[in-house]
Amino acid sequence: MDVTPTDLPMPRRLGTLAKLAPEPMKVVLNWGRRYSLWVFNFGLACCAIEFIAASMARHDFIRLGVIPFAPGPRQADLMVVSGTVTDKMAPAVKRLYEQMPEPKYVISFGACSNCGGPYWDSYSVTKGVDQVIPVDVYVPGCPPRPEALLQGVLKLQEKIAAESTAARYGPGTAARSGPGSRPGTAALTSGLVAPPNEEGKR
Repeated sequence: MDVTPTDLPMPRRLGTLAKLAPEPMKVVLNWGRRYSLWVFNFGLACCAIEFIAASMARHDFIRLGVIPFAPGPRQADLMVVSGTVTDKMAPAVKRLYEQMPEPKYVISFGACSNCGGPYWDSYSVTKGVDQVIPVDVYVPGCPPRPEALLQGVLKLQEKIAAESTAARYGPGTAARSGPGSRPGTAALTSGLVAPPNEEGKR
């Protein structure tokens, strides 16, 4: 028996009662997200070396509550895309983003990840990772220094601290999808990779 996506139960989401939650509860929830960011580093080129430098003892972004090198996307809160995203790599970036549990965040680290960088007019380069997945913070540079990543993390933490739980998980979230918005769980099916052709199988 084939199961279509419409047969699956819709996930429960926070409704209008989330707006009535006491403000201290929202502060505590956002504080916990802000200072416990498990990072999945999607290193694609030279910017990944700067990410490693930022996680070492000299810059030590663990002191900011950022835990580098999560075991995998299913254990990560934050994806740092560092390096040139090619059209061939774009489906893998999207697939791994889809495997991350909510709440999830993305930092685009470096000119190549932001807009294609020096290779922007190449036939095989995606013009920024935001063409594939939503991005929360952009860190410019080619490559950016580790201090720039620390500043990007601080900007993300400020954004998380001001986040509204009701706006993020409220009704209608699943309907909003696209590079500039957060897709709901119903929209988490990749359109970049087509399934194999049945008649091509042997």
